[in-house]
Amino acid sequence: MAQGNGKSNMKFQGWRRENGRVGVRNHVVILPLDDLSNAACEAVANNIKGTLAIPHAYGRLQFGEDLELHFRTLIGTGSNPNVAAVVVIGIEEQWTNRVVEGIKKTGKPVTGFGIELHGDINTIARASRVAKDYVQWASELKREECDLSELWISTKCGESDTTTGLASCPTVGNMYDKLIPKGIYGVFGETSEITGAEHLAKARAISPEIGEKWMNTWQAYENDVIQAHKTNDLSDSQPTKGNIAGGLSTIEEKALGNLEKIGRTCKYIDVLAPAETPAKGPGLYYMDTSSAAAECVTLMAAGGYVIHTFPTGQGNIIGNPIVPVIKISGNPRTVRTMSEHIDVDVSGILRRDQTIPEAGDALIEMIMRTANGRLTASEALGHREFTLTKLYRSA
Repeated sequence: MAQGNGKSNMKFQGWRRENGRVGVRNHVVILPLDDLSNAACEAVANNIKGTLAIPHAYGRLQFGEDLELHFRTLIGTGSNPNVAAVVVIGIEEQWTNRVVEGIKKTGKPVTGFGIELHGDINTIARASRVAKDYVQWASELKREECDLSELWISTKCGESDTTTGLASCPTVGNMYDKLIPKGIYGVFGETSEITGAEHLAKARAISPEIGEKWMNTWQAYENDVIQAHKTNDLSDSQPTKGNIAGGLSTIEEKALGNLEKIGRTCKYIDVLAPAETPAKGPGLYYMDTSSAAAECVTLMAAGGYVIHTFPTGQGNIIGNPIVPVIKISGNPRTVRTMSEHIDVDVSGILRRDQTIPEAGDALIEMIMRTANGRLTASEALGHREFTLTKLYRSA
């Protein structure tokens, strides 16, 4: 098991990409630009075994910041170090090529195809030939020994209950307290879910300027999204029905448990836009995201994070197509009734036969095992939830 002092010689076997980043998976992705191209991408993935199609719901008549976020998320997904090569398919070539050119900056193999003037059958055939070459090439890529510091680890919790803030979220926080000083990149988010603890989140910034940047981000979400569109309150959303069933009566209670994920000593060094790649070097970051599980994990994967840690109380089952999602639970009932979804059982914290530092070590051990190739529960069960965040109606 990984030790609490965070040994500097912790290594894992990863794939080093052309831009120097390290992945823990080796996917060849068939990426649709838009909803119209899902069928063609899925047909290519059906033709060429070992490839992965990622269908989604958007990509037509978006504009402004909504369109920019769409491109940033798709380009970030293809650029993630867990992806070896990409085939992009879109209804037309101009927007398709924008995604191709964005991914190409990483140096990895990427080719795009437009369906207009070719049709599905011709496009699928052409794309399948390229995908076959890519997957055979990727199958011979070798892992190499990499240092722990080259891991990018994200976090988001889901289906929170009273055990989440007491056990599984503090476990993630303990992991970050140990690994952030060793040079990893970390990130947390869920902007609406910090309501009631926003003053505490602001205080955890590395400087007053970054704290103000965070507060401005939270207030924009609160005023421009929540207050602008709510009916009477958020009783059906924050807390969720599952949160309430698990004993959380207010968003403030949920927020205090949520913030346990950043530990006792970590300070975040910058605030990222959704799907933005961090640029200030190693450390903990905040990303402005929805609290919806699939949206949040999708955005963090697009930001470049290669392993996701997911504390859950009532039992969220989220996965992701390209990033392994490690589930941690401290709820003995959830561990018993949904054991096939849980990677790290920290219910011993509630029984007082496991300390939070011991649970943090167990999570670090699971992170290293996952980086070395162990499939997470969500991967083994085939969970590939991929949900783009949409900011407003299309034109």
